[in-house]
Amino acid sequence: MYEPIHTKSVRAHGPHRSREEELEIRLAGHLTALLTVTDELRALQPSAALDEAARGLSLRVERLGGGTPLRAAPTTSSATPARIAALHQRAHTLAGQALVVATQRGDAAGAALAAERMHAHAAALGIPDAA
Repeated sequence: MYEPIHTKSVRAHGPHRSREEELEIRLAGHLTALLTVTDELRALQPSAALDEAARGLSLRVERLGGGTPLRAAPTTSSATPARIAALHQRAHTLAGQALVVATQRGDAAGAALAAERMHAHAAALGIPDAA
């Protein structure tokens, strides 16, 4: 049988954030995850384009979160074609998630960066440009 809850929910006692703050936190999280995958790709396939992407992602996360993003050291796994493709697929997915959140919060710079990264990873995967 149903028993009514007589205590306040845990959420009621936690920090109260605005929708804008929540979206900012989510966007910073997606971009930080994308930065981690980008660093992994840079370790396996160094390129100036990936270096520039990492710089852009790091700067955007700094602007969102107010500090330098934590960056994990890349793993030492081998650069097999399957591993590279999996990393590009993960980066493409993360960039898509960042694009959705940036669009929701009206962040044109964040959306442009995410779209650019989606396009780059789609090209690396051989996915035709949808534009």
